[in-house]
Amino acid sequence: MTDRVTIEIEDHVARVTMNRPDKLNALDPAQIEAIVAAGREVSETRGVRAVVLTGAGKAFCAGLDMASMATIAQDAAKNGFQARTHGISNLFQATAMVWAECPVPVIAAVSGHTYGGGFQIALGADMRIAGRDARFSIMETKWGIIPDMGGMHLARRLMRGDVLRRLTYTAEVFDAQAARDWGAVTEIADDPLARAMELARAIAQKSPDAIRAAKALITETEQTSPADTLLAESRVQEALIGTPNQMEAVMAGMQKRAPDFKD
Repeated sequence: MTDRVTIEIEDHVARVTMNRPDKLNALDPAQIEAIVAAGREVSETRGVRAVVLTGAGKAFCAGLDMASMATIAQDAAKNGFQARTHGISNLFQATAMVWAECPVPVIAAVSGHTYGGGFQIALGADMRIAGRDARFSIMETKWGIIPDMGGMHLARRLMRGDVLRRLTYTAEVFDAQAARDWGAVTEIADDPLARAMELARAIAQKSPDAIRAAKALITETEQTSPADTLLAESRVQEALIGTPNQMEAVMAGMQKRAPDFKD
């Protein structure tokens, strides 16, 4: 992994840090590539059961590095944005979607500026723990563009349509309490990184099979009918019952000991 994004893995938890603090972790082409590569790496690393995603320094991610706008515009004129180069996404969308598609839970620990593309990256996580200093904005319309890094898909899972429209149309900055009230933040914490790590460690103590299955099921059923949701629950449960990790969860609970799960 490049020094643009660092990965530390301990006790089945991967801590991924966007590491461009002198630019408030803003997104230029190299940073975008590094974030996507980090997401893929932790997704494919055996033994990782939860991910904490954060930013070095005073900000989570201040959004697009405007110094790179000319380069991005030239690339768009030459190649366009519509090619699906990363599954259902283009490269820019993969910056956020790689976390939504990660097979294990991702918790974003958010402080300071979380603007534009940075907000969209945070929306790709399963949960967002915000510091009291966190400030958010769907900033794109300020620059004459729209949020196109997966934000329209990801935000609609969390926020009311009228709120999403207001924030997109105005590009206003809002604080952590407003973000929580509007559904974009899970919790507010004095130390968001410590709280995110606490949650990740708790998740990592559960059966990795069950956690992966639960994330996949929740993701699938966010957009399905009641009948399809009920059938999906039955299908996933049928696949889990009687597996070694499921039996270990039962035995550990009955014997009042810590479980020993296998990845």
